Amino acid sequence: MKAFSSVLLFLITVLSLSVQAGIEVRQFPDSRLEQRYYRLISELRCLVCQNQSLADSNADLAEDLRDEVFTMLLAGKTDQEIVAFLVDRYGDFVLYRPPVKKITIALWLGPFVALLLGGFVLWRISRARSLEVTTPLTDEERQRLKKLLQQDQGETGQ
Repeated sequence: MKAFSSVLLFLITVLSLSVQAGIEVRQFPDSRLEQRYYRLISELRCLVCQNQSLADSNADLAEDLRDEVFTMLLAGKTDQEIVAFLVDRYGDFVLYRPPVKKITIALWLGPFVALLLGGFVLWRISRARSLEVTTPLTDEERQRLKKLLQQDQGETGQ
């Protein structure tokens, strides 16, 4: 029993160390700086992950970028300087809200154009359907339909 408890204690210790390794502890000189840090890393995109912020990502690059943001904040850089540095280094993709430029105009206007185009197509389809004219059956077609229905009822009634 003593060997089992020793093994269990060892496993708990090893597993708890790996859990603690994922937690980042940063010491901020004041709460304003801490708020700026968390706002910045939540507004910046991880370049490795799919649509995760630096705050949400566990990727090595995200950890490095969080360290960079922290270091720059401690060095007295403004939020704009930090964002400009990251954009210069990694491009507009690092931003969740990229600026409107020639290269990003499709990102901004694309959804609206697709919505308008889809609405136009639906309008045309519904209009075409409403314009379809149904012609009444001729006497000959009515007689043939009546005969077919009687045959069908005769087959299902047996």
